[in-house]
Amino acid sequence: MKVLIVYAHPEPTSLTRQMVNVTAETLSAAGHTVIHSDLYGMKWKAVYDADDFPSRDSPERLSFITESGHAYRSEHQTPDVIVEQQKLLAADAVILQFPLWWYGAPAILKGWIDRVYAFGFAYGYQNGTNEFRFGDGILKGKRALVNVQAGGPAADYGPRGINGPIEQLLFPLTHGALFYPGMDVLPTHAVYGAGHVFTAEEVEAIKAAWRVRLAGLFTDTPIPFRPQNGGDFPDRHTMADHVAPGQTGLAAHVADVVDA
Repeated sequence: MKVLIVYAHPEPTSLTRQMVNVTAETLSAAGHTVIHSDLYGMKWKAVYDADDFPSRDSPERLSFITESGHAYRSEHQTPDVIVEQQKLLAADAVILQFPLWWYGAPAILKGWIDRVYAFGFAYGYQNGTNEFRFGDGILKGKRALVNVQAGGPAADYGPRGINGPIEQLLFPLTHGALFYPGMDVLPTHAVYGAGHVFTAEEVEAIKAAWRVRLAGLFTDTPIPFRPQNGGDFPDRHTMADHVAPGQTGLAAHVADVVDA
């Protein structure tokens, strides 16, 4: 299989970068082909702006959807975006690795999504509508796994923890950016207390746990996000009344064992 690792940390000796090395070594040893997107190493342009559209459809006013679709259709996207789209299409699985900064991914990773997820590619797929999303789309059939390093202890991210559960904090990424274009998203692998890891023994234990998760990259059960086109959202917008009755918010988007 081909696995794309997208990672965001500027310090090569950081725990995040050490985890990236473990990912590459473990998957390569298992016979997989590893593709890298080192966003800081690439000096990735994180800001999505007019420079992304060298051949404008409408010079008078910048509409990101219009210009993104035009650039994608006319093959006038910037070269860096084209390369990353090709990596995504070639990959059987995508692994995102990053530290948790202010309850989300570093800006450079968000900028990678903003720029690479062009209209017609990751959204507006096939016919320019919202028909093929949340379980369908150009990346359908691929797997995704998020590895995040969080500074706080696990208790802070528990069901009643002060920071909130990690899966809910990362919902815009896992459900919004990975499941939206069709990927099967595995439960997040979080390293808690990453800012308080001081010994080689602690680091090795963290790496060992990550190797175990990597072994299940193509076999572990994904998060059972409710697909848009499976009947739960008859109008593509609102959950049907009989689905998850009494539930609202993010939790309602995950099917339980009974109705999965």
